[in-house]
Amino acid sequence: MVRSVGMRSTAPLVIALALFISACSGGDAESAAPTTTSVPASPGSTVVLIDSDGDPIPPAPAVPEGPLDASIVADLDLVFANLDIDIDTEAIARLGDSGDARVAWLLADLLRFFQTGDVAGASVGAFETLTGTTVEGFRWGTVTDWLIAWDTPAPPGYVDWKRKPFEVIEPGWVPFFDDADADIDWRHLSWGGVRIDAREMDAMAFPCPRGCIPALDDPVVTDAAGGDWYPDERLVFGVVVNGEARAYPRNIMEVHEMINDTLGGRRIGIPYCTLCGSAQAYFTDVVPEGFENVELRTSGLLIRSNKVMYDFTTFSIFDTFLGTALSGPLQDAGFTLEPATVITSTWGDWKVAHPDTTVVSRDTGNYNTYPLDPLGDRDDNGPIFPIGDVDQRLPVQAQVLGVVAPDGTPVAFPADAALAALAAGEIVELAGVVVRSDGAGLIAETADGVPLASHQSHWFAWSQFRPTTVVWTAFGG
Repeated sequence: MVRSVGMRSTAPLVIALALFISACSGGDAESAAPTTTSVPASPGSTVVLIDSDGDPIPPAPAVPEGPLDASIVADLDLVFANLDIDIDTEAIARLGDSGDARVAWLLADLLRFFQTGDVAGASVGAFETLTGTTVEGFRWGTVTDWLIAWDTPAPPGYVDWKRKPFEVIEPGWVPFFDDADADIDWRHLSWGGVRIDAREMDAMAFPCPRGCIPALDDPVVTDAAGGDWYPDERLVFGVVVNGEARAYPRNIMEVHEMINDTLGGRRIGIPYCTLCGSAQAYFTDVVPEGFENVELRTSGLLIRSNKVMYDFTTFSIFDTFLGTALSGPLQDAGFTLEPATVITSTWGDWKVAHPDTTVVSRDTGNYNTYPLDPLGDRDDNGPIFPIGDVDQRLPVQAQVLGVVAPDGTPVAFPADAALAALAAGEIVELAGVVVRSDGAGLIAETADGVPLASHQSHWFAWSQFRPTTVVWTAFGG
């Protein structure tokens, strides 16, 4: 167990940046983090949490209440005061001896940015001392999964320390942290390995300066014949607005992860979270009085392995899954984006179902080469960022069609099982939601045929943002 690694570390945070490879924009993956597969347990509980490898997660440590001890505050100030110069590893060791497990969140935050070296060793040792655990494997992912699963409270004043390494990496995030009223669980916020897409609207250069994931605004489109460069068996995300259909090839979405477009006379924003296998669409042309249309961008931040998007015009963060503004002026206005349906289909089947479809051209005007599989096998072994506890009813990365029923009940339909049932002539229905096929994908509607907004995602993502979801079971089994 590491207790202290020297008086000072001379590895500044700007050097630690070299350790990271963006998981959002493709390339080599970081090591896979364990994912828990049960409900969180409080200290003393008999419930055993199991990670995705079948290994038990340690019991949650006891957590005190009330303000932090003055000595803890002093040591946290020492540790986080000079992240871009040097870090006091003896102060980290003292935090491990403090007995206040709430501080473990800040140790995990350090491990996000310092995954090797003296600071990492000191942080792991302090975490082990605080929690009575032994940490192995991908240490940042492991400890963050545990903290999420335990639902360990954050220490008082948490954001004031947490924000410091983030703002060294990306000053563009300062407005997010400055919003004292933001409805964000800061414990779950992490860095996705890239910077904010804050390019001016009239200067949308690509590649994105400083390493962001660049939104694609108003893409060039062609008719279906013009999309013959894209293999029929490859996936597209199909959207239909006011009778106008458009296909967004997955490989283009994997590069940009965000498109702002006009379809069927409406302005829409389409975020694609590659980590959670989820393309969504929101109408962005209906906003509260006094606001301009929303222009969605990728922040470079994550919440439980889900991309954090924001509105460029107001710097308001949105919950990508729910469409609700979590910070900024649009949060103050109580604004939630209206969702539209996204259909995940093969390109060949989409063309048959929608012969008049348009498709985004691979000649986007500023980036003309889109590999068919830009992410490779990055996500084959499960989530690569911490997600905490997961719902065991379905495999973590099973694709589900998610929809909210008319009475507000979230419903998930396992996609493969639903398609098989429909092909066998079965009725796929639950909680007042009827599912039918469109192309090679799925859409949802009420029993009276009224369309319901829906989209596919990995099960872990849908269930963690809508934990009261009911799950449809094929063939009544």
